[in-house]
Amino acid sequence: MFIQTEPTPNPNVLKFLPGRDVSPASTLEYRTIDEATASPLAEALFELEGVDGVFFGADYVSVTRQPQGPEWSEMKAPILGVVMDHFVSGQLLTRGAAGDDHAEDDSEIVAEIKALLDSRIRPAVAQDGGDILFDSFDEATGVLALRMRGACAGCPSSSATLKAGVEQMMRHYVPEVTRVEQTL
Repeated sequence: MFIQTEPTPNPNVLKFLPGRDVSPASTLEYRTIDEATASPLAEALFELEGVDGVFFGADYVSVTRQPQGPEWSEMKAPILGVVMDHFVSGQLLTRGAAGDDHAEDDSEIVAEIKALLDSRIRPAVAQDGGDILFDSFDEATGVLALRMRGACAGCPSSSATLKAGVEQMMRHYVPEVTRVEQTL
């Protein structure tokens, strides 16, 4: 098994591509060892020194390192070993079922926003090892709140991505959106 690695715009996040599906149905993020117990792979990664976060995309694993922890040159080989062992063993990615966060009672505007996120924005952000999720939309003010995950969370360029890219596209295609903000 050959696993490729790619840098992301966030210097503390490295993207690992095992050449197979990782989490094709939905993205998953683990920020603590306690959260990681839901996934054998995430749990094994958190057991490595310096791992501060794990994110599963459709066909990749993004690992966040602790800013004051070991350098990537020390962490890369152990992470590759854990990822390879997991996929070779045939274990499931998660121990439980993940919930579906698509609401049936979304307004027409919210449905438009989610469709635009899914079709145009999330695929582009996934190339950098992250994800952007819908959080809320205030129809009175036009403020759209989005959650950055994976490599996008804490990335120095994430606010520029939100303002220059996402906000501009949202305002163009969904005129009811006046501003885009990031929620944590």
